[in-house]
Amino acid sequence: MAEVIRMPRMSDTMEEGVIVSWLKKEGDQVKPGDLLAEIETDKATMDFESLWEGTILHIGVKEGEAVPIDGVIAVIGKKGEDYQAALSEAQGDVPEASAAASDKPEETKKAAPAGNASVQETSSAPVTESSESRVKASPLAKAMAKESGIDLGAVKGSGDHGRIVKRDIEAAIETGGTPAGAPALTVAGQESYEEINISQMRKTIARRLAESKFTAPHFYLTLEINMDRAADARQRILEMSGEKVSFNDMVVKACAMALRKHPAVNSSWLGDKIRRNHHIHVGVAVAVSEGLLVPVIRHADLKSMTQINTEVKALAGKAKDKKLQPDEMQGNTFTISNLGMFGIEEFTAIINPPDSCILAIGAILEKPIVSGGQVVPGKMMKVTLSCDHRVVDGATGAQFLQTVKQFLEEPMMMLV
Repeated sequence: MAEVIRMPRMSDTMEEGVIVSWLKKEGDQVKPGDLLAEIETDKATMDFESLWEGTILHIGVKEGEAVPIDGVIAVIGKKGEDYQAALSEAQGDVPEASAAASDKPEETKKAAPAGNASVQETSSAPVTESSESRVKASPLAKAMAKESGIDLGAVKGSGDHGRIVKRDIEAAIETGGTPAGAPALTVAGQESYEEINISQMRKTIARRLAESKFTAPHFYLTLEINMDRAADARQRILEMSGEKVSFNDMVVKACAMALRKHPAVNSSWLGDKIRRNHHIHVGVAVAVSEGLLVPVIRHADLKSMTQINTEVKALAGKAKDKKLQPDEMQGNTFTISNLGMFGIEEFTAIINPPDSCILAIGAILEKPIVSGGQVVPGKMMKVTLSCDHRVVDGATGAQFLQTVKQFLEEPMMMLV
């Protein structure tokens, strides 16, 4: 009997998925383990594997279309089998969100793939779809092409059905590639604008941060920390072990150890109770092209700074390649957001649920300070703690920051 394939739930917060690309077409034979499609969830673009064996009889969703959880996307069965009865029965049991989507005009259902933009001007000329939006390519290949200025339309794919994969972009880079065409010039005095389709990731970021900002009463505490000894310790670690650690790794370690001493900061608001976590899992915000991902360093208080460095690098790389798995972005009890590498001196961050606090890290700046009655240069860094006042009081947050300051100004304490 024909098997109706529905949109799977690929993360705990996923409400709908976008078919980025089909890796099989109607009439293809598939077996368990074969890749059917790439699906963009609210957190990453993930491969969808077949659990079934047979022939793809029907593909009901075009590339770039969003489908709610459990919405029908395909039918697999025996070659030549009549699948219409099974399809009709399944579509009669479509979730409300899917049914509502089917009532929309045709043009609204044909959404462009996430990240593609259409330029619209004041003239009534039709907008032409870019050739790149029609090219089949893996998400990693697209990201590499964008970063290297390679025109995907000029690259021949070596993957299934001519799909462009990583090795094709690497080959194009080695041979000089074909630079992407320059953007069209706007006629002087003519109004124009660009509309970018919202990705599933961006939708989730918007929803979660709006909920956090407007439901959790935020307050902010800012402190300046002298990083001179942290800089010396960082150099000593390199000389002694040959391993590099970043200032961010030191901040992660300092916060993790401070959370041991101030468990109220390592807590979550659950509505009718407060959960005080005994484990310490530190989320580290990573900027990606479509927003912000927060991979989690589990049991950060029990790890060395070099271990934290290795883990952060690996997770950040996976985040930028959209290869992070849902379990690698869950379970945080505290979060750190660092914009110091962009030269930002000071900022406030929105709390990342379910945490009750997030620490914003600014740039390390050399400035004059008073030490021993003399004005000397010092490496100073401002940090700002955003607190949920339902869980953390001002004095509690201030004491936590003082402990973080002590660890970073006397980094040897973190080795004891």
